[in-house]
Amino acid sequence: MVQTPQVDVVIPSYKVDRSIREVIAQIPDFVTHVIVVDDACPHSSGEVAQALNDKRVHVVFHETNQGVGGATISGYRKALELGTDIVIKIDGDGQMDCAYMPALIRPILEGKADYAKGNRFIDFNALAAMPKIRLMGNSALSFLVKAASGYWNIMDPTNGYTAISREALVRLPLDKIDRRYFFESSMLIYLNIENIAVKDVSIPARYGDEKSSLSISHTLASFPKKLFKGMLKRIWLKYFIFDFNMASLYMLTGFPLLLFGVVFGSYRWIVGTIENELNPVGTVMLAVLPIILGTQFLLQAIQIDMSNIPKKE
Repeated sequence: MVQTPQVDVVIPSYKVDRSIREVIAQIPDFVTHVIVVDDACPHSSGEVAQALNDKRVHVVFHETNQGVGGATISGYRKALELGTDIVIKIDGDGQMDCAYMPALIRPILEGKADYAKGNRFIDFNALAAMPKIRLMGNSALSFLVKAASGYWNIMDPTNGYTAISREALVRLPLDKIDRRYFFESSMLIYLNIENIAVKDVSIPARYGDEKSSLSISHTLASFPKKLFKGMLKRIWLKYFIFDFNMASLYMLTGFPLLLFGVVFGSYRWIVGTIENELNPVGTVMLAVLPIILGTQFLLQAIQIDMSNIPKKE
């Protein structure tokens, strides 16, 4: 990292015309460029930002709505064109306190990570300000994202207050990252595939009267499927294409054993129920042993994955 890094801010902008002025006004002076991406906003948020007397502001306009991920990626590309060293991403609704920007980029400046993200779960007192339904949802989602992304050491995966180094940004396949609300989780999956170190930074929750456009029912229906596909892709690339280790062997052995035990055991249980007969001990053990061994092998694979979290060299 250079001695005086160029720090830029990206703000995806959609229906935030009422708050975008205040958000930009609070951005610290050490930020070189403020890139506002108008994601086909019906309230002309981009024009509101463009009218401000702030020479740092650059506005990118989308003709069609691409979602928060698509807007952020457009902002990342613009920041790379402007020669950025670190890019901070914040939302335009005022939920993210710009006073925490120095703390957010500190792990990158100190060489401890190339991607830093806010974590509302570290400060216990701040959790009181978080709506209970969001707290419960984030806790459950955090565990699923841990398994899918391989970053078992992080929490609050949907937190969009992030910072990323130029070195990490140019390594990411930006065209493959999800464009909608799965963006943050998709980022983590691809960051792990590229072996990029991630660091949580304690940033208290701050909620106002704003209404989230995120549909809970849509999230519950789409996120698990996307997380499962992302996990399979990460495991395939990291443990069977880029490398082959004991975790690979445990998975190759554990999954077939577990599947055989469950299928065979279920079949024998159904047959025994229909015919009103008890299965012999040998038949029972033929189902139970593969389940036990398969489970143990998969737990060992998970343990190796947990110890294989990307770190800065």
